[in-house]
Amino acid sequence: MSKASIKLPLFTALRDSLREGYSLATLRGDLLAGLTVGIIAIPLAMALAIAVGVAPQHGLYTGIIGGLIIALAGGSRFNISGPTAAFVVILLPITQAYGLGGLLLVTGMSGVILLVLGLARMGNLIQFVPYPVLMGFTAGIGIVIATLQIKDFLGLQNVGQHESYLDQVQALASALPSIQLGDTLVGSATLLVLIGWPYLTRRIPGHLVALLVGSLLAVLLLQLDLQVSTLGSRFSYEIDGITHPGIPPFAPQWLLPWTLPGADGTPLQVNFNLLRELLPFSLAVAMLGAIESLLCALVADGMANTRHDPNAELMGQGLGNMIVPFFGGITATAAIARTATSVRSGARTPMAGVFHALVILVAVVLLADLFAYLPMASLAAMLLIVAWNMSEVPHVLHMLRIGPRQDVWVLLICLALTVLFDMVLAVGVGLLLASALFIKRMADLSQGAKMPRHQHLALSELPDSVALYQINGPLFFAAADKALSAMSRFDESIAFLAIDMQAVPSMDMSALVMFEKALRDLDRREIRVYLIGVNASVRLKLKRAGVGALRGRRHYVANPDRVAELIRQQLADDNASAKS
Repeated sequence: MSKASIKLPLFTALRDSLREGYSLATLRGDLLAGLTVGIIAIPLAMALAIAVGVAPQHGLYTGIIGGLIIALAGGSRFNISGPTAAFVVILLPITQAYGLGGLLLVTGMSGVILLVLGLARMGNLIQFVPYPVLMGFTAGIGIVIATLQIKDFLGLQNVGQHESYLDQVQALASALPSIQLGDTLVGSATLLVLIGWPYLTRRIPGHLVALLVGSLLAVLLLQLDLQVSTLGSRFSYEIDGITHPGIPPFAPQWLLPWTLPGADGTPLQVNFNLLRELLPFSLAVAMLGAIESLLCALVADGMANTRHDPNAELMGQGLGNMIVPFFGGITATAAIARTATSVRSGARTPMAGVFHALVILVAVVLLADLFAYLPMASLAAMLLIVAWNMSEVPHVLHMLRIGPRQDVWVLLICLALTVLFDMVLAVGVGLLLASALFIKRMADLSQGAKMPRHQHLALSELPDSVALYQINGPLFFAAADKALSAMSRFDESIAFLAIDMQAVPSMDMSALVMFEKALRDLDRREIRVYLIGVNASVRLKLKRAGVGALRGRRHYVANPDRVAELIRQQLADDNASAKS
């Protein structure tokens, strides 16, 4: 086995970009992109960690460790990885049921699955997820994320987290009388800046300006004795027995995920039963991570006119998610919005992702005390914008108007299942529905019918005892009965049957059994059969099934001219036999 055949697809994007040369201009572009995206990623990482039910520093650790490893090891030059909004819906129930320790175990297990997918060359996975399914569960995730942010945006009290979406909505409605004016003002101001700032300039990240405005307004409102919930009032850490508000000002530290608390506050008891319970979550996280990362890489390629290595990207994502839990990080994957910002800011190589991770690290070490003043309502406003962008409401409405009705139903069902139940069920049902639609459409394309002989000039001069049957489209379980049923309805005057199979690209086992049965029925009726234009793969399947040529009874022929020649010869032989 050659070295090339066993080389793992890791670090491919970094190797390819460095092989082209790394100039000062490239370094400048990567530094600017890393700085820009790092500034955007800091508040988003904290907000997303809070949204999945853990302390904000775990989101930052994800951006630092996951962002660094995946950028270096992956197959996309531009993917910026870290916590993303798409995972909120699936990670929050894990945190509620298994605590931080369980969440980190799921992250590590999903990393192993992603690594295996990359090794198995499953990088083209994204091609097998139909667009209505993808759009449906993405829009549904956006709706759920937006709903979860209403509590902090309005400062509602005693809402809690509920497993059912309808229960969550009911709890929010019941808590509306507890709305806090301070939080609402801060959230609204932040949201207005986030919406309006891109119309003024894109040189300065709108997230930074919005957070600054929200934080200054919060300080002013606190001076006026209006309650405003901040990150420091919600979260704290302890050093030497002293409690401090906010997040610890330290770089990520090595830890063992299974020593962290479960949902009941005690360390997890890792055993086979626990791993078996976490496996379905890990599979779902890995599937979503693969889809999100590969889709992000495709978007980046479209913007920068490059190509990524999908298998290397899966392996990089897997390696990052295997390592990040040992530093307190949660699930990481490529973020489309941050990646697009990086490309627009001048990124040239994966080093932009590395610099983005270092920016977050520096911010954690030097600015952690300032993070305590960030208003929770401002972080919620940021996630509301993320949810709106994820939902792609204008695009979804457009597709509802112009899309085929059956695809629209798939989209709506996926959306409803994501919101009311969970993403795993939505994607599973969506794929089943999309597959059923595909089967139906393929079956509609497959048909068989008796045709007039003059359709082929060579057959037009033959006697009426010759019939022509034409089969079009793939023969498979859903189409075979319709395509073959008419073959049994020829009257007793037919002695020769030409079956045109030039337009049959494939045949499955169900169709093979039905076709064999139909041919045997024709044999019993002593009808001679001529199979026209059977392609090599279908002919091989027929041969293996014992449906081969029978001397004087069944022939494989290349074209109608050869059929006409064989039938004339057979008629001549029959006449000669009759005279003798």
